[in-house]
Amino acid sequence: MPSINGSDVKKLVVACDAGMGSSVMLASTLKRQLKKNDVTVEHTPVNTIPADADVVICHQGLADRARGSAPDTVIVPIQLFIGDPAVTKVVKAIQSGGVING
Repeated sequence: MPSINGSDVKKLVVACDAGMGSSVMLASTLKRQLKKNDVTVEHTPVNTIPADADVVICHQGLADRARGSAPDTVIVPIQLFIGDPAVTKVVKAIQSGGVING
């Protein structure tokens, strides 16, 4: 299981499948929260995760597909796009240098 120190994260990707808008809102929120940390936040389909992504956040139902698309990247599965504790942990780790486990 890959892991990364939050201070080493340069690119965070929010991956989705259905395109319902929730993941776009999450990506927008993360851009604002991580602006001071010089982290690029992108929103991409789960099957086309960029090779330079350090961390991928996606719905738990897409986690296996994300791992297949980016096997060496930290994948953080979530249940809720807004208010999920796993997202809060990622943000805090990036802001304070904690470890993010995939």
